[in-house]
Amino acid sequence: MKEITFVKMVASGNDFVVIDNRRKAVPGAGLRDLAKRVCCRHYGVGGDGLLVIEKSRRADFRMRIINSDGSEAEMCGNGARCVALFARENGIAGKKMKFETLAGVIEAGISGKNIRLRMSDPKDQKLDINLDLSVGASIVNFVNTGVPHAVIFVDKAGELDINRLGKEVRYHSAFAPKGTNADFVELAGANTLKVRTYERGVEGETLACGTGVTASALMAAAVKGFKSPVTCMTKSGDSLKIYFRKEGSSFTGVYLEGGARTVFCGKYNK
Repeated sequence: MKEITFVKMVASGNDFVVIDNRRKAVPGAGLRDLAKRVCCRHYGVGGDGLLVIEKSRRADFRMRIINSDGSEAEMCGNGARCVALFARENGIAGKKMKFETLAGVIEAGISGKNIRLRMSDPKDQKLDINLDLSVGASIVNFVNTGVPHAVIFVDKAGELDINRLGKEVRYHSAFAPKGTNADFVELAGANTLKVRTYERGVEGETLACGTGVTASALMAAAVKGFKSPVTCMTKSGDSLKIYFRKEGSSFTGVYLEGGARTVFCGKYNK
């Protein structure tokens, strides 16, 4: 039985299985099946996704994000912080690094267990989309922060059935055919938000979503007048900070800052 060395990592409650696949111990065609098996919380290690480090010709390394359902994501903010810390701790990169993703090349800087990512510039911004949901007509703001996010401002995020409402938004015809992640955002004070996210690929609410809090902060700046930096409180209880420059209706210089940690190391019997 083949053994695969892995590290379990967590960033703001988002948990991942991380493998160094630069020597192609797992062929690319086998990553989808591995992700579904290893991320299973009853028969595997358990995780929201599988993070795979591969060689890159234009950066220190390449990061691939395979969701727990086997689909591949373009970007994951919390996963990227885990991978950056993994790369630093395992001598793959220094305190400052660049790594390739499907959403572009990401820059990261590490200070202790705190990681600051320069995200790809957001795109496809659309404001004031009217959706008919089971709770009634809702105004949604959309932006792609590496992956697509629909942001809905609500009064009491803690009282919502996120798995039900999030699924409605995720599969809504307005975001077909690929669907979207759904963020439910409560204004919690000056430049402060509470964010709950239904993640595409996980197909349920997660304890935090890095690209989701980034999207939420940018949409709060676009329609609520928030200024950089914005603090986002996640369901896990961790807070993340988002920095940005607003130039007219566009955003650039977007950074996501927060912690990550290694939980344990092991060998998975494939």
